[in-house]
Amino acid sequence: MQVCSSWHAVSHSELLWQNLTRRIWSRERRRLPTWRAEYARCHRTGHNFRRRICVHSTLFFDPALSCRRLTLSDRHLAAGFVDGSVRLFDLSTAALLAAFLPHPGRDILGSFSQSISGVLLLNRSSRLVYASQDGDIHVAPTRGNAMHAARRVRVGNAVEDGALVDFVGRDSWWVGLFAGVPGRSFHVWNAETEELVYVGGYLTDPDAVVGWHMLTELAGPVGRIRFSDPATVVGCTGSRMQVVGLDDPEAVLAEHEFRRGAAVDTLDACEGRVVVVDGHGVAKVRVARTMAEVCRFNTVRRRAAQQQQQPAAGGRPVGCMNWGYTVLCCADGAIRVWDALTGEYLYSFRQRMLGAPGAAAADDRRLAVWCGETGLHLWDFDQL
Repeated sequence: MQVCSSWHAVSHSELLWQNLTRRIWSRERRRLPTWRAEYARCHRTGHNFRRRICVHSTLFFDPALSCRRLTLSDRHLAAGFVDGSVRLFDLSTAALLAAFLPHPGRDILGSFSQSISGVLLLNRSSRLVYASQDGDIHVAPTRGNAMHAARRVRVGNAVEDGALVDFVGRDSWWVGLFAGVPGRSFHVWNAETEELVYVGGYLTDPDAVVGWHMLTELAGPVGRIRFSDPATVVGCTGSRMQVVGLDDPEAVLAEHEFRRGAAVDTLDACEGRVVVVDGHGVAKVRVARTMAEVCRFNTVRRRAAQQQQQPAAGGRPVGCMNWGYTVLCCADGAIRVWDALTGEYLYSFRQRMLGAPGAAAADDRRLAVWCGETGLHLWDFDQL
């Protein structure tokens, strides 16, 4: 087949492939030597994700540990646990690179005050950042000889702020969701200077008492918070969802109340969209800044709905989202995938989880899930 000389020349333009990769796959940094190769890799990975073409492995299991948070980067996976420890893994070798243990004697506020409430892997600065329910924040490098040394950049003050129930961040901002003290739901830090720049918000005010209980009891989740784009976060409790712009955190951009309640562990956001499952098992994907509905789908199997079965205690669904798909780890052990733009059900993974799902995370290449009885699972859609 003949190809015109103009297109042949343009097709070798790195700027063209860089723009296409950014527009279609939202990649700002390339992993491969050229943007053309990066575009081809993204296209192949997207095709594999849609068709369940992947390699499954189990990275880590310790029956004494219970995982609360997972996060992925291009090179690493980090897991935060109920006992306050954090473990960092190399994705290319599945090796455990470092284990960060909690400070002894810092659990004076309760048995679960040091439980991990958020773990971040920041690519640009090569840093691991993690926070605990008592409000402490630690930072450690992910490269070099100092990898095992974490420094505490914030000493929490639960009496003044309440419990830190969730913590997220990017290279520019860190955001914490607190519950326990009215009017102090959101805390925002400048990620470069590590300085606190904002405290305020009322999202978790109705859940203040439950927030305090999280320090002493292994209670259900109070709320979750996620970045929907680099300057916007979405906070969610069992009764309400709020969208806040970090350039002006005092202004709530959008708000939605759940008449049926919400399973907050299913909240996730990506590419300006947010998904959460309501109390009747219906998931809705919305445009974060406007709350306009993109699609909806039923996450409850027909047989379970007919029998009106309820998940067992500790069997709450856990969800995550990447650029095109919503993944839900269900109480029945199945991991199911939907198209996040159309709501089309695509498939369930061949592997079933034994025990309640503890945490899940996805990016454009991988899915990571912690299962109570079998540990840390990883599915790689580009290792073929």
